[in-house]
Amino acid sequence: MNEQISPVEPNNSTAPETPAAPDGTTDETTSHSAKPHTNPVANIIARMSIAQMTLAVVLVIFLWQWFDAHRQIGNMQQELASRLADMEGDNKASQMLVAQGQEATRELSAKVALLEAHYAESQNQRAALETLYQELSSSRDETVLAQVEQMLLIAGQQLQLSANVKAALIAMQQADDYLKRMDRASLNGLRKTIASDMDKLRALPNVDVPGINLRLDNLIATVDTLPLAQDIRLPQEAGITTPAASAESGWQRLLHEIWDDVKHLVRIENMQKQELPLLSPTQTFFLRENLKLRLLSARLALLARDETSFKHDLQTSQEWVNRYFDTESPDGALASITLQTLRASNISIELPDVSASLEAVRNYRVTREKPSQ
Repeated sequence: MNEQISPVEPNNSTAPETPAAPDGTTDETTSHSAKPHTNPVANIIARMSIAQMTLAVVLVIFLWQWFDAHRQIGNMQQELASRLADMEGDNKASQMLVAQGQEATRELSAKVALLEAHYAESQNQRAALETLYQELSSSRDETVLAQVEQMLLIAGQQLQLSANVKAALIAMQQADDYLKRMDRASLNGLRKTIASDMDKLRALPNVDVPGINLRLDNLIATVDTLPLAQDIRLPQEAGITTPAASAESGWQRLLHEIWDDVKHLVRIENMQKQELPLLSPTQTFFLRENLKLRLLSARLALLARDETSFKHDLQTSQEWVNRYFDTESPDGALASITLQTLRASNISIELPDVSASLEAVRNYRVTREKPSQ
């Protein structure tokens, strides 16, 4: 098996034998044969033994596996590089978001600084006004007119900012009292204009905004103590003995117990009523918090005189109370009735224009300053 098969090398010195003719003679006309062509690969394979061939096959397989592993490693490197590029892109996006957040913070800081500057400016203006009022104290008439103008400004602000008719009436009444103390015939026109604006405010319907606000605060405070409808337990009637039942004989008590059992065999129930919702502790917590938010939203709508939002929030709150809470309990019934009453309140009123009084006072002051100049 281990013997090597060596190819027979041709002898160049002797010519190949010619085939014999049928008559025993050789064909002299036959040309000499050409030298055979040798293949190097075939010679190498022919000289190799079986062990060498096996080793060559193993070497080829090993080289093929090495090239395949190298190719897979290259693919993995490319995929890793792609993922690193994606991560780098995400990191850049995060850095951009952080930069945007920092920019927004800087903008907010600038706005806060601007608001502080405006507040300081308003404080300076207020101090300047106070200084001006002190300088005008030398003249009694000018001081009173300045006070009247200030009261009318306060009345206009109360109407525009919070629609507080009562506070506006108080301020205008105080302005009229200042003019009344001066007891000047030239001020009758101003008093007439102020009285006309006061009559417009008195003709408005009375909206008890502070009272409604207090009732909403009380409702918000009692939300955490309202009993839930799912916590209702039917009273247990079993085991209750009356003095008359204890006085009955044994067979009478037996008949009475049998009759009670028979009455409980049949139960009449309304199947069309809505099923009682069962809430987990987490849902109960969020229910109460959402009810508080609804009431707070109604309170904000009240202060903004937004009647549509006010009634919508109260209606939603009442639906939640009637559905999820025990309205037969004292607290639940009181909350439902309070919400129903508040829904019937009208908070939206059309405020009149009372700037005529302020314009009249300013015009009067201008006419007084011209002759003095």
